[in-house]
Amino acid sequence: MSTLFTRRKVLTGMSLLGLGLLAGCDNSPRLNFKYGKDLSDKIMGRTFKLKNTEGETVTLSSFRGLMPVVFFGFTQCPAVCPTTLARAAQAKKLMGRDGEIMQVIFITLDPERDTPEILDKYVKAFDPSFEALYGTPEEIAVAAKEFGIFYEKIPAGDTYTLSHTATSFVFDTRGNLRLGLSASLTAKECAEDLLTVMEVC
Repeated sequence: MSTLFTRRKVLTGMSLLGLGLLAGCDNSPRLNFKYGKDLSDKIMGRTFKLKNTEGETVTLSSFRGLMPVVFFGFTQCPAVCPTTLARAAQAKKLMGRDGEIMQVIFITLDPERDTPEILDKYVKAFDPSFEALYGTPEEIAVAAKEFGIFYEKIPAGDTYTLSHTATSFVFDTRGNLRLGLSASLTAKECAEDLLTVMEVC
């Protein structure tokens, strides 16, 4: 039987310092995460501009009121990308109704092969609410640099694969970067830290 997390349970486990942070969003630069990396003092990802699979231009402000979880990858990724997206879908379920505010955003690092149709089918196989973004190689490079993402093509026979940063970046509902989730964390660990972000904003 899976464990269902709630914001109340997370609150119960927070320290007094963490409780003091609930007063406001902009005035709480440090959060008490148990598993992920606190990125509240970083300014990253605020000005990216890409397209969704319907061809609409999307920026970070397009997701205001939601909790964006941004991950860079590619659809032909053999392990890290599908594992990360499956983990995000599981974490969302563990969060119960609170998970409805979580918005996973998958940004392709392989626009040459990842068409809008392929991207849409790929992310929605994990969860219907997940969104995928794409752009020209130049636009992707700009967005990746803004997040500090490393990526490079690795020859593989007559084709190629990609080596890339596997961090998921979590923003609060006001568009402030809060949390970095490494690929090594479990869905339960991610869910708990995601709920901590929600308690602050």
